[in-house]
Amino acid sequence: MSAEAPAPAPAVPAPKEQPAKVFAAAVYECVRCGTRTTQEELAKLPEVKCICGYRVFRKARPAVVKQIKAI
Repeated sequence: MSAEAPAPAPAVPAPKEQPAKVFAAAVYECVRCGTRTTQEELAKLPEVKCICGYRVFRKARPAVVKQIKAI
């Protein structure tokens, strides 16, 4: 009997990472100072933080309110 090395396992490709979805129209506002920024600008930074140092944002909604007719 000869001692043979086991055959190497077939290489399994690593799962591809999905790029983060970026909505260009999404505008966020700092809760503390009110600075508005886009999601693209926030994605470029290493951490989500305003220029004032605060980390809490809210999504800025448009001033126009949609009115939907009731069914």
